[in-house]
Amino acid sequence: MKYSLLIYVLALLMLGCKDDVLPKPKAMLRLDYPQGTYQTKDFGCDYFFDQNELSVVKESKDCSLVLDYPMMKGSIFITYKKVEGNIRELLVDAQKLTYEHVVKADNIAPKEYINQDEKVYGMFYEVSGNAASQSQFYVTDSTNHFVTGSLYFYAKPNYDSIFPAAAYLQNDIRRIMESLRWK
Repeated sequence: MKYSLLIYVLALLMLGCKDDVLPKPKAMLRLDYPQGTYQTKDFGCDYFFDQNELSVVKESKDCSLVLDYPMMKGSIFITYKKVEGNIRELLVDAQKLTYEHVVKADNIAPKEYINQDEKVYGMFYEVSGNAASQSQFYVTDSTNHFVTGSLYFYAKPNYDSIFPAAAYLQNDIRRIMESLRWK
């Protein structure tokens, strides 16, 4: 009897110390995009910049462009306007467009851009959260030219899902700003 109680307790301890079976978490999809290859493009407008060869350009008559990235299901919309004594209104409109996303955005981080040698001045806004646009920017020479841009995806915004593509395209936007030149 003494041994049977000991065997019973040992059996309970051995069976009770097993690790619980836990389901494995769902795997995260790894999105890798090829390194960007850039070429300076002149679109017949008052400005030009380095374009990523992964993008497809759709041009407009008024020097506005859409850089479409089919692989990432996103586009960078670029709008050009002449400055005709209305720089203040253009700046207010560009900033207003960015801060309309504050309702859904977790954070909007502005970063100033200045290239005095080429007379390119602007602002880059990184928008985090489930906002419609993940990035906005504008550049100007303050006297003649004003360019704005916005990044949009062809899907309902889910920041966790689109983050890799958004980060890649934000780097492209920075490249556009840094390489932009006026004619």
